[in-house]
Amino acid sequence: MSTKKHTLNPEKWVSLHADYLYNYTISRINNHDLAKDLVQDTFFAGLNAQDNFQGKASERTWLISILKRKIIDQYRKLNSAKGKAEVKMNFYSDGEHEGDWIEERVPSDWNTEIEKNIENEELSDALEKCINNLPEKYAIVFRMKTIQQFETEEICKELEISSSNLWVIIHRARTQLRKCMEDNWFKN
Repeated sequence: MSTKKHTLNPEKWVSLHADYLYNYTISRINNHDLAKDLVQDTFFAGLNAQDNFQGKASERTWLISILKRKIIDQYRKLNSAKGKAEVKMNFYSDGEHEGDWIEERVPSDWNTEIEKNIENEELSDALEKCINNLPEKYAIVFRMKTIQQFETEEICKELEISSSNLWVIIHRARTQLRKCMEDNWFKN
C-alpha cells in the first residue's frame, strides 16, 4: 500500500492558503495587521524551508505548523522580562485592598448563560471594546483561555508562563472587564 507523497506549489500559496491562514491567525491574535504580517512571514519561512518538506503532510498542514510557531513566537515576544515582572505585581494596586487577593472578590466564571447573552450584538460589541482596552497580554491570555478555550497547560507552554501567572492575568483581565462592562454597558 503506497502512501501519497504531497508536494509544494509555492506559486499558488497565496490563492490557495492565504485566507485560511489569515482566519486561523486572526482568531488567535485579533490584530489584523499583525495577522497579515504573520501569514506573510509564514510564506517566507515556507519558501526558505522548502528543502525540509518531506511530503508526509499536506501543503496547508505544513504551512499551519509554520504559522503556529510564528504565533507562539509572537506570544513569547509579548512575554518579555518586562511583561513577566508585571505579572508578579499585586492584584490590587490601590485602595484599602492593596496587595490582596480576596477570594470573594475574584470574578466568577463566565458561564453558558453569558455566552447566550453575547449573541446580543450590542453586548458583544461592548465586550469586544472592553477586551480590546485590556493590556495586550491580558487580552491574549483572556481570549485563549475564555473564548478559544485553550487548556491551561497549552497556554502556559505557548506563552512561557507559569500556571499561577496565567491565573493572575486571567483574574486581572476579568476584573478590568467587569469594571469596563459596568461602566460602559450596565449603566446604560
